[in-house]
Amino acid sequence: MNYLDIAHSTLLEPAQLEENDLDQLVGQLSGRKIDHADIFFQYSRHEGWVLEEGIVKSGSFGIDKGVGLRAVSGERAGFAACSDLSLPSLKEAAGSVRAIAERSAKDESLSVMRRTDEVPTLYQPDNPLSSLTDEEKVSLLEKVEQESRRLDPRVKEVIVTLAGVHDVVMVMRSDGLTCADVRPLVRLNVTVVAEHKGRRESATSGGGSRDTYRFLTRHDHALEYAREAVRQVQVQLESEDAPAGTMVVVLGPGWPGILLHEAIGHGLEGDFNRKGTSAFSNRIGEKVASELCTVVDDGTLPNRRGSLSVDDEGTPTQRTVLIENGILKGYMQDLTNARLMNHSPTGNGRRQSYEHLPMVRMTNTYMLPGPHAHDEIIRSVDKGLYATNFAGGQVDITSGKFVFSASEAYYIENGKITRPVKGATLIGNGPDVLTKVTMVGDDFQLDSGVGTCGKEGQWVPVGVGQPTLRIDGLTVGGVVV
Repeated sequence: MNYLDIAHSTLLEPAQLEENDLDQLVGQLSGRKIDHADIFFQYSRHEGWVLEEGIVKSGSFGIDKGVGLRAVSGERAGFAACSDLSLPSLKEAAGSVRAIAERSAKDESLSVMRRTDEVPTLYQPDNPLSSLTDEEKVSLLEKVEQESRRLDPRVKEVIVTLAGVHDVVMVMRSDGLTCADVRPLVRLNVTVVAEHKGRRESATSGGGSRDTYRFLTRHDHALEYAREAVRQVQVQLESEDAPAGTMVVVLGPGWPGILLHEAIGHGLEGDFNRKGTSAFSNRIGEKVASELCTVVDDGTLPNRRGSLSVDDEGTPTQRTVLIENGILKGYMQDLTNARLMNHSPTGNGRRQSYEHLPMVRMTNTYMLPGPHAHDEIIRSVDKGLYATNFAGGQVDITSGKFVFSASEAYYIENGKITRPVKGATLIGNGPDVLTKVTMVGDDFQLDSGVGTCGKEGQWVPVGVGQPTLRIDGLTVGGVVV
């Protein structure tokens, strides 16, 4: 059964919707003054489990289904969301959308010739919620908690969360395209709290994939997350106050790419650049980074958290080179901004659900590896900071200024990683920081599958990654010594 067959049986048949009805509905949204119109169907099953103090304290299960209807004229968009999939309700919503999008009184509703597009298979359509029994899910949570406590008697609290989503979506567009996607997503997180000599610290680890829960039991991924959380909290218990000042900062591989995502990635989204509010606006072809830096956004990586077979506008995702050898090559685009900027769409039109308008969003954003070995980079630093994990941060898209909190970091002294430190914050400017990259490692890693990105109140899963990076002259907030 292909994705469209699944979408028909899940979305259309229960609502007794015929294909001719939908063709006419798209036609109702379209017309001479409408640049683009689409209908986004979604059926989502999702669950969450939380184990705390050795017992499952909460659990949830939900089903969301509905349709988002959109018509775009210039920069103006009419939009309506409807949880009632009956044809009369959809026609009423389509009429409202068309009016909002500045319909001409003389326009006639059109019937759109439909074509069906196949989508690439980046993940299997299996429902993760049914991949383990409820008893097996509880057992998995308990095993993760037991492993966390076994590793260190100083661990006093363990919280384990398990979440699964199974989305079926279908897009119908005014240019005739119809396509569907079936999207699984799982994630497990472990938070541990440890105490030692009156000191209390916490750490979190986790991961996930566009897969079933079997991903978490395969190769003991879930237990590895427990071990990593305990390792991190052990480091925290031994840490001392971070120094403050301007210094060399080395970012570890993998998850530290979240700084790249926030400080650089958002500024390369098409909407900010079309409006001229990004620090990268009107700079295509200019040098914006060290020649060692090549940054891409790639939604085609199999099974990755940020990947999509097609985006939420029906455009196949792709590998988009944003910065190549330090030169800005382009921006991420959805359909609307691509049309208004006379660019090609890149498959970056995403929405949180059928209740939200799509906008330009990242998928998996990362920096490619370079020529330097990890140990070579560390040996090159006489005095500096090595940051391997981040807890969060803030970025101003217009200025590019950012502040990030390192949840795991170490001194580098005389070319060696020495004492762990706490309370380090990295302060800088996104476009400026890439020009200060002087060494790029050959040890590229993607994150473990935990990224979630917020923009204008919408949240979507994303991926990040990078190799080890040496950045010269970055401001570190900590304790002045």
